[in-house]
Amino acid sequence: MDKLTFFVVAFVMLTSCGDKTKTNDDFSKDTAAPSEESATNPTDAATYDPNRGIGKHTSVDLGDKLDEAMAAEGEKIQSVKCSSCHKLTDEKLVGPGWKGVTQRQKPEWIMNFITNPDPMIDKDPKLQAQLELCLVRMPNQALTDVDARNLLEFMRKNDGVK
Repeated sequence: MDKLTFFVVAFVMLTSCGDKTKTNDDFSKDTAAPSEESATNPTDAATYDPNRGIGKHTSVDLGDKLDEAMAAEGEKIQSVKCSSCHKLTDEKLVGPGWKGVTQRQKPEWIMNFITNPDPMIDKDPKLQAQLELCLVRMPNQALTDVDARNLLEFMRKNDGVK
């Protein structure tokens, strides 16, 4: 009886696994209709703007002086969402260090990357090179526009803006 049970269980397990290579389904393709984001922001390499990135932020008014309240809120966000991967110096942790990021990138690019990292990583040659060094994609932290703006202000403070 035990042998019969063993063979039945083994047979069920083997047949339930089956040969998945014969399926015609291709789940790697996204068959959903294009999103409004992709319809309004073309993402092919020919139209990618390396100064702005991909996203809805086309113009960010920073002002001449640092907004201390926004920077304080940005520091809170950084300590919860960013500090495990990014140092405030130029030293790489998991991701690159933040020192000098506001001098290297335009505010629109930073805001778009914070709020929309995946399409930018897919299209930006500099981000792709950075990915080869870090070996880990930046996850989408689902930050709001206000959170992203506060974080940008903290980055400015980190880069010495007063």
